Amino acid sequence: MTDVVDSDELLRRMQRARACAVDEERTWRARSDELRPTDPDGAREAAVRGTAYEVVVRVLDEVLTPGRHGEG
Repeated sequence: MTDVVDSDELLRRMQRARACAVDEERTWRARSDELRPTDPDGAREAAVRGTAYEVVVRVLDEVLTPGRHGEG
């Protein structure tokens, strides 16, 4: 990747990435809830994926708005 981008474009890309991660987190959480009664292993896998996206959202939140998000 050799494209040079300015800070505004970088910010837009990170905001889009955050929005995508929020959507993915919701999707995997819903999938986990859907699978829980019939496929506990699949539900657990979906929950792990949801947690991974949750972490991505939290990291991007801190990058995009430093200090606004506390420890708990």
